[in-house]
Amino acid sequence: MSASRSRRDELAALFSDPAHLPGVTRHLGFSLIDLDPVAHWAEAWFEARPEFRNPNGSVQGGIVTGFLDEAMSLSAFIAGDLKTAVPTLEMKTSFLRPLMTDRARARGQVVRLGSSVAFTEGWLWNSDGVLCATASATTALRPFEHG
Repeated sequence: MSASRSRRDELAALFSDPAHLPGVTRHLGFSLIDLDPVAHWAEAWFEARPEFRNPNGSVQGGIVTGFLDEAMSLSAFIAGDLKTAVPTLEMKTSFLRPLMTDRARARGQVVRLGSSVAFTEGWLWNSDGVLCATASATTALRPFEHG
């Protein structure tokens, strides 16, 4: 098995275990689909729970943005080899159509990795494969502080 395939399997196992996920990630119903530590992308399902919906039945825009932020942040975290915190500095979300399904698939991709920031993009599809939202973000790369 190649080193990159071994690393991919190791990271997939880590992020598939709810015990290793932050509470907010679990709250959003994150379920890893796949990731690539070399190409710096991650893809996951998110659960659009009833309490996430507006009166019209669509998922509230802040939640849609949260789904995208989680996927893009994970791609940046992987790109930093899990050695850096990756707070989002700025983010833009474009809402293309309402998210009406109970599940959504989000993909985050690092498009440029610098020494102190990562530029990411994200896409969110409903469970029927229809693109509902896109996003771009700038993420800081900060060493974890121990102590």
